Amino acid sequence: MSSDHRKLFPVYVWEVPVRVWHWLMVPAMLVLFVTGYFIGAPLPSVGGEASDNFWFGYIRFAHFASAYVFAITLVLRVVWGFFGNRFSREILAVPVSMFSAKWWDGLIDQTKYYLFLKRHARPWQGHNPLAMAAMFWGYIVPSVFMLLSGFALYGEGLGMDSWAYQWVSSWFLPMFGQSMNVHTLHRLCAWALVVFAGLHFYMVLREDICSDETVMSTMANGWRVSKK
Repeated sequence: MSSDHRKLFPVYVWEVPVRVWHWLMVPAMLVLFVTGYFIGAPLPSVGGEASDNFWFGYIRFAHFASAYVFAITLVLRVVWGFFGNRFSREILAVPVSMFSAKWWDGLIDQTKYYLFLKRHARPWQGHNPLAMAAMFWGYIVPSVFMLLSGFALYGEGLGMDSWAYQWVSSWFLPMFGQSMNVHTLHRLCAWALVVFAGLHFYMVLREDICSDETVMSTMANGWRVSKK
């Protein structure tokens, strides 16, 4: 074991609230995407009484319920960034970290490693700078847009007297001209999050296999330890 590993590991990285957020976010995103896909491309119509064929109603309910779960857990995750350990605020501190030369040096170093230009990467206790940037720009920012655009469309359907229309739809929809533009951007952003989720899973799995520290199990028990 190198001296770096002896100094850095083991370390308690992900606290319980962060792990709970992560494992609630995963199924919420899955349900949101699947139901959102069918809302945008509905199943063929079926004959008979509407009360006997409420599939689209169930799809919409699952979508809206998952949206509330996604929104609440994201807000609580941001709040926990101010109360949790230093690792809990890493992905939220990217706009500030970008002014640090050391942060950029770590990002470039990690990028070379992911592009197979370096055989080994330096050890990181929490997120490396590239992962921090990816989580902020690839997850946090798109997620905020998805919530705003989603609740704007939700409020439009509920009507002008609803909280969603008054708080979100009334100012968000006019920013983009018409609701169809918001629909289009909402779906494009959803696909961007799908791409992010796929890359995220690949990178985490790759790191768990290739690096000298635990990665996937850390989100289960919170501890990052050296495998050497």
